[in-house]
Amino acid sequence: MNPLSFANELQSPSRRMALRGLAVATLAGASGEALAQAATPALASATSEIAPFRVRVPQASLDDLKRRLHGTRLPERETVTDWSQGVPLNKADALIAYWRDQYDWRRFERRINAIPQFRTKIDGLGFHFLHVRSKHPGALPMILTHGWPGSVVEFLDVIGPLTDPTAHGGRAEDAFDVVIPSLPGFAWSDKPRESGWTVERTARAWATLMQRLGYSRWVAQGGDWGAGLTHALAQQRPAGLVAAHVNWQFVVPQHLPDHTTADEQVAIDGVKRFTGDGYGYFREQATRPQTVAYGLADSPAGQANWVYEKFQAWTDNHGNPEDALRLDQMLDDISVYWFTNSAASSARFYWENARNGRGANAGSIDLPMAATVFPREIFTTTKAWAEALWPNLFYWNKVDRGGHFAAFEQPVIFADEMRKAFRSIRSG
Repeated sequence: MNPLSFANELQSPSRRMALRGLAVATLAGASGEALAQAATPALASATSEIAPFRVRVPQASLDDLKRRLHGTRLPERETVTDWSQGVPLNKADALIAYWRDQYDWRRFERRINAIPQFRTKIDGLGFHFLHVRSKHPGALPMILTHGWPGSVVEFLDVIGPLTDPTAHGGRAEDAFDVVIPSLPGFAWSDKPRESGWTVERTARAWATLMQRLGYSRWVAQGGDWGAGLTHALAQQRPAGLVAAHVNWQFVVPQHLPDHTTADEQVAIDGVKRFTGDGYGYFREQATRPQTVAYGLADSPAGQANWVYEKFQAWTDNHGNPEDALRLDQMLDDISVYWFTNSAASSARFYWENARNGRGANAGSIDLPMAATVFPREIFTTTKAWAEALWPNLFYWNKVDRGGHFAAFEQPVIFADEMRKAFRSIRSG
């Protein structure tokens, strides 16, 4: 058939119907992996070079999100009057409506793209990271690591106070250079195609990253999985790492004392709550991350509420997550998971690490260590427990407010803690 006659035949109703059917059949026959890749903006392949990066979600992805939110099918309401069965129906409905009708992703894009971002390949994987150098001479380089269900979003409000302290009530000599990477399988870091990306392996990648950025003397900080990674990094003691700080301390004794102090009992009760009623999400992601991700990857309502529930459970609030964080802040983080389709790859980090024996006791650390205890952490610990495992504990402080997402919830307190904690390290 010549091109002209073929074009003419395309105009016939029967031919158009046949082509529509062919298109549907082609989509139906496409592999799930191909469809998932088509729905997620592709990342350019990373190399060992430090390549600038910008976030840009296609408008088609924003339109698809709105379409899915409009089509949300909700369950019946809970049979209780609190959050004990999960996110209450009225709260879920309000969250979905705000995301659909009022939230502005482009506002977030403008904000994050105003911060220097990069990608580089380490150990076969492309990593996304923010990197802001202070204008002040002698700034101390610090790598900060998020966890789940967090992201680099958690640290956006502390970048200014840490890198430019004189503009935020601090002293020039307290300045930091900050490096804030996305964990493997999170946000705009590559999704591993093979197993093995534990906190130990990721910690080695962080050491390579700091070396690649030209830092010969630096410190580390982390919370949630970032705390686990920072514990591992401190145990590895790579060249250049001189101290570390965590806002979740994995120092619970293997054998609990028979007679406990008041602080120890608070800690023990917190561990019991977490490993009891609060542990369902952990077991699911640590054992069947692929299964739980089918619902989360397909339903933005499911993805949103999977994370939103943790903002309620783990922040310092009076019953509602909005007491601690604005809806826009929470949806910035939730939207990163949605637009990068990282429900499975982020959950898989639990599967990887639940198999290596790490828990509430990460073992002994000789590297100089610092810690800040936020009162609404999932579980708190005690200074005596830390001293038993960290012989070089040089800073310990308990603050009066804040929860699991320390930098996100309390950026002013968090930044001040970093300044105070590492002040003695600068002159070392």
